[in-house]
Amino acid sequence: MKKFLSLIVAIGISFSLVACGDSNSNNSTSTEDVSNSQTTQNKQDNSENNTQANNGLDKISEKGYIAVATSPDYPPYEFKTIENGKEKTVGFDIDIANEIAKDLGVELKLVEMGFDGLLLELENGNVDLVMSGISPTPKRQETVDFSDIYYNATQSIIINTDDVDKYNDIESFSGKKIGVQLTSIQEQMAKEQIPNANLVSLDKLPQIILDLNNGNIDAAIVETPVAEGYVKQFPNLALSKVTLVDETGGSAIAIKKGNPELIEAVNKTIKRLQDDGLIEEFVINANKLIEK
Repeated sequence: MKKFLSLIVAIGISFSLVACGDSNSNNSTSTEDVSNSQTTQNKQDNSENNTQANNGLDKISEKGYIAVATSPDYPPYEFKTIENGKEKTVGFDIDIANEIAKDLGVELKLVEMGFDGLLLELENGNVDLVMSGISPTPKRQETVDFSDIYYNATQSIIINTDDVDKYNDIESFSGKKIGVQLTSIQEQMAKEQIPNANLVSLDKLPQIILDLNNGNIDAAIVETPVAEGYVKQFPNLALSKVTLVDETGGSAIAIKKGNPELIEAVNKTIKRLQDDGLIEEFVINANKLIEK
């Protein structure tokens, strides 16, 4: 009887151990399944995110237009003119934008606003591109991508004609009221290159030029082709002999991050225009419009 009871106890213990082993095995398999499922889901989510990030061209094609944000107060890049009695936005940036739209097979839609709001509008996904004589500074590259450089220009300082002999070097502008466009590359350059600059940062470039013409400020820093356009309009203004160095390398088109296919398409248009000499032609035509 004792042997019989011992045998029953041993069998019971064996079943108990087998049951525990099955339970642990099931728990392990369940954990692995959950882990594998989460990994698969993460891969799917990453794939969807990548697809969403890279479908800028598809969205533009679906809309039938490309939305380009610009601040039309920067001749000859973009500015207002009267054509057939109606106000129209023109400039060589606009000509380039039209070529990009044509190559993509869509219409061009201009979205106009103050310069300081352009990149935010792009980051929020409300526009596809920003074209406004914008320089690809390292700080801007943290939040948006850029095309290849499509135009290089020096930075000039506009002064009153009576002060031509007064300003002979960069130090002569020390402590003077310098007009610059808010959040522009000129604002940053003035801070870095002009000692003790007393900056007057405004949203609209025409207001800066008016303040200079009226004697409210001493000078204004403007990209050279733009400066030349304003000097033609205002006989009391002239270009200083002093120029500033633009280390950013010129103007480029801002594009929302994560759109390599759109960047490639834009760069392709830029290269075509440069190879055919059309950008220089656009610049010449835009300057002619300023003189009207």
